[in-house]
Amino acid sequence: MHIRRSCLFFALIPAVLMGQDAQDLKKVLERLDKLEQQNRELLEELRSLRQELNTARAVPLAGQEENRPEEKGEVRDARIEELQQTKVESSQRLPLSITGMALFNTYFNGANSGGFDQPALASRTAGQSSSGFSLRQSVIGLKYDGARTLIGARVSGYLNLDLWGGTSSSLNNLVRLATAAVQLDWKNQTIMVGQEKPLISPRNPMSLAEVSVAPLAGAGNLWTWAPQVRFEQRFGLGENMGFRAQTAAYQAQERSSYSASALQSTLEATRPAWEGRFEFWRSLGHGARIEIAPGFHVSDTHVLGVSVPSRIFSVDWLIRPWAPLDITGTYFHGKDFAGLGGLADGFSLVGPHSVIPVHGDGGWVQVSYRATRRITLNAFSGEQSNRHADLGSGDIGRNLGFGANVITRIAPNVLFGVEALQLRTRYLGLGERLQDHYDLSLAYLF
Repeated sequence: MHIRRSCLFFALIPAVLMGQDAQDLKKVLERLDKLEQQNRELLEELRSLRQELNTARAVPLAGQEENRPEEKGEVRDARIEELQQTKVESSQRLPLSITGMALFNTYFNGANSGGFDQPALASRTAGQSSSGFSLRQSVIGLKYDGARTLIGARVSGYLNLDLWGGTSSSLNNLVRLATAAVQLDWKNQTIMVGQEKPLISPRNPMSLAEVSVAPLAGAGNLWTWAPQVRFEQRFGLGENMGFRAQTAAYQAQERSSYSASALQSTLEATRPAWEGRFEFWRSLGHGARIEIAPGFHVSDTHVLGVSVPSRIFSVDWLIRPWAPLDITGTYFHGKDFAGLGGLADGFSLVGPHSVIPVHGDGGWVQVSYRATRRITLNAFSGEQSNRHADLGSGDIGRNLGFGANVITRIAPNVLFGVEALQLRTRYLGLGERLQDHYDLSLAYLF
């Protein structure tokens, strides 16, 4: 530094000799002194930082042993996973997030609503048209994702609550458990315990008007949320194809109210069921995809000391010929659907101690078109038809529903929906009843 300064000094001598002002030379020298001082300070800070870094590398964290090289990757991954926790942390330090939807519905019902906000069928007798608005279909959910267990499975799950309990006329609506699950996931296997739809009916039409009661419930959509245990095995059939086999122990629930007191008093409220579903899928490129899954349900209703068989065959599908268009649906055929959310009459009394199952079929289909990134158009129709020979006068022979909606994303987490739905319910000996339902929805997703 001194040599450079001396050289600069001698280089300036000729300028001085040529008449340069000595005061200018003094200012230049002062600036050089400042630069040298700043350089020394920077060098000191750099030495201090290097010393602190070497100390940190040499001394392990308090209360911990120094990680071996093979453990460092695991520690780094665990810390990254911990930092990825969002919104809320559980007492057990598991990644836990709050999800859900604040859903506002304003609706208009025709005269055959039966007094329900979201009727599933047209009532026998006409009443008054009704309208209103509600936040009862809002959903509050928890989603959790844990580390791997000792048996090598990753734990995850969810729990969804809504405010559908109680009555629409009361401001004190009760919190209700909708769906919940705890899953153990391996590479090709999954075990799930929880409360969900029947395994043979996993899909739903898309709707903001019907959330707390599944769209087309009683009109082709078997939807009853019930406790169950599932096992799934996945098979790869190449890069773009796969197959998964699922089986479930499902708790079917008898929720129907039968006019005959002997039937109601001896009816077992719940019954075990066995279900299976076998899905083949294939990706066709450019967003196209196909999924098709046959399934079965086997159980027995217990009433009047006898067993009434419930046997159902089903098939559900997703057909996506190109990215914006989805065709989804379910079809089922068999007998005694009431325990899974079908029409109320799962069986009929034909003698003092003789009960027969009600045969029938049903299903639904939806065409969904994503017109833009923000606008989705949906049209859907569903029906359940019961065999008239198994029914009595006044029983429901058929329930048909069809409708359409437009769902618009007006902000990244705000949806607006408009829906129109008509139900046509046929009562044996009484004829067909019509029920119209119109709905405007605003949903805030969180």
